[in-house]
Amino acid sequence: VHGHAGRLIFGTLNGKPCVCMQGRFHLYEGYPIWKVTFPIRIFKLLGVQTVILTNAAGGLNQDYKVGDVMLIKDHLNLPGFAGNNPLVGPNEERFGVRFPCMSDAYDRDLLKAAQVVGAELGYSDFMKEGVYCVLGGPSFETIAECRMLNRLGADAVGMSTVHEVIVARHCGLRVLGLSLITNKAVMDYESEERANHEEVLQTGKQRAEQLEKLVSTLVARVELNNNYCGFGD
Repeated sequence: VHGHAGRLIFGTLNGKPCVCMQGRFHLYEGYPIWKVTFPIRIFKLLGVQTVILTNAAGGLNQDYKVGDVMLIKDHLNLPGFAGNNPLVGPNEERFGVRFPCMSDAYDRDLLKAAQVVGAELGYSDFMKEGVYCVLGGPSFETIAECRMLNRLGADAVGMSTVHEVIVARHCGLRVLGLSLITNKAVMDYESEERANHEEVLQTGKQRAEQLEKLVSTLVARVELNNNYCGFGD
């Protein structure tokens, strides 16, 4: 999609072997969900043990500001409610069990480590913790949808990430998720604000350097047992 480089990069970050997806596949581009999540299984076969997933998201929580970074503690998978789940079909036993648990989808130790690193770097004023909700896209949400999602407990909304998280957990990978709040979800019918992709890209550029420092510092502290750390963007 426009704004994503579409590259797969291998290298080391602070001495740790890493593979980075510079861009990802989305349901709204017309890819089937198994193809959207296919890279995660490739990472597993490469030896990846820890995955850090990032995304741009709309802020539903009224305390959030544009430019905030939300550490994902849980998610709402609305496409999954309609049966659009990446694990539908015959189970791949070599990767995981038929019915994987999702109550621990986001690794608590990684979450704590990210909070510590953020505080050390002086990022506490723009770092939050909350629930991410995924929708299919590509249209942005209506005001009624934003209000509903907020009442359901979602702090941010986007069009990616959750599908990869489900497959990563099915594979037994540790997951950390980061959402950059690139726009405030419109919740008021009197508002003249309009969500747009250009605003999303611009906010990403403005916060990029700090996010790079957060991730690179965190990677230096992750125990990898000589295997890869994988990134999704």
